[in-house]
Amino acid sequence: QEQLVESGGGLVQAGGSLRLSCAASGRTFSRYAMGWFRQAPGKEREFVAAISWSTLQTDYVDSVKDRFTISRDNVRNTVYLQMNSLKPEDTAVYYCAAAQVRYEFQIPRYGYDYWGQGTQVTVSS
Repeated sequence: QEQLVESGGGLVQAGGSLRLSCAASGRTFSRYAMGWFRQAPGKEREFVAAISWSTLQTDYVDSVKDRFTISRDNVRNTVYLQMNSLKPEDTAVYYCAAAQVRYEFQIPRYGYDYWGQGTQVTVSS
């Protein structure tokens, strides 16, 4: 029901920046919490960031808290992940996800219902 398509990944040198975008095609985008996850080769998928319906609540994993910023545009039906000061350990496939939640302030780290196809981010040293 909700289709998500990520873009903006690529190859960047350590210390550089990238902005990921996730376009949603569903009719009720503004009623979902949105999140970003990542998965490196040989490792399990991990939570990166989430944002509530209203944009007033955000959550980040500690390793990216001072470097990444999640945002959303409910008119364009798009969520973003601005990544600054990138490190080689940030290399992974990044996935956009949408969660059906009951309250507008919820920012879950799990229980997401819809997922994008992923976009590769590679940070070289």
